[in-house]
Amino acid sequence: MTKKDLLTIGHTALDCIITVDEFPKANTSSAINSMKNLNGGAAANVAMVAATMGLKTSLISAVGGEFKNSKYAKEMINKGIDIDSMIVVDNETTPTAFVFTNNNNDQISYFYWGAGKNFKNSKTPDKAIAESKAVHLATGDPDFNWKCGKKARTEEKLISFDPGQDLGMYNPERLKEVIGDINILFGNHFEIERIQNSLNLDINGLIELGPQIVVKSCGEKGSKIYSEDGKIDIEAIYKPAVDPTGAGDSYRAAFLSKFLNGYSLEECAKFASSVSSFIVEKKGCQTNIPSLVEATNRMKEFY
Repeated sequence: MTKKDLLTIGHTALDCIITVDEFPKANTSSAINSMKNLNGGAAANVAMVAATMGLKTSLISAVGGEFKNSKYAKEMINKGIDIDSMIVVDNETTPTAFVFTNNNNDQISYFYWGAGKNFKNSKTPDKAIAESKAVHLATGDPDFNWKCGKKARTEEKLISFDPGQDLGMYNPERLKEVIGDINILFGNHFEIERIQNSLNLDINGLIELGPQIVVKSCGEKGSKIYSEDGKIDIEAIYKPAVDPTGAGDSYRAAFLSKFLNGYSLEECAKFASSVSSFIVEKKGCQTNIPSLVEATNRMKEFY
């Protein structure tokens, strides 16, 4: 029997969020304006937002031995997220991201995989997949995501995919295989264009390859939703960005929360825009997750 709405697969990480005026050139340094240690990881961000929006959610990540008794794990449990199938590596540490943002809101990230290196040799979480209506593949090991996507496809689950900043780890063949198994492809405008160039496909070619829906987020310019029915342009809900980190993950989670409940693509995208507009207002991926009521009210005020 299906017990969960959404299973998210990929990184749970600790985020070190750093702001600078400008990125240094090679062999030079730049002063740090601020630095915060926060909860993150793309799969965990999606899980936390999805759970807040009312989805019954489970999470598969490779984490260090210290994670089991961490404050982060307790916060997930308090949100109702099932973390029983996490891949715990006792002799390693939980993955850590170092995210640098300049005055133009451009970002450069460094990522220490730590326990995440164990994704590659891990078995697919068959039980967790079987018990979920939908599976979201976030940043993580390409081979593990491919295996999980294959398994979810045999179980006839709805599958979404967001390679995010790990897109460069996918060779064209593996990328094509993963995209061929999914229903929804998420990415920002840089990532979608990079996927198109890598596979030599236009948007229609991507849709023919596998996903029925391609969701391209474009920051302040809003988002574009492509399907066999055409393109939908959604205006962004603009809020001054204190920190753009995690906005994309929250958009994916909010979009899926509506999609899995039968809403139209336009309604899904508008709600997703509302939720992500809260995330950018504070530093960190999970520090300003709105309630369902708050996100709905802002959406109604704007659209």
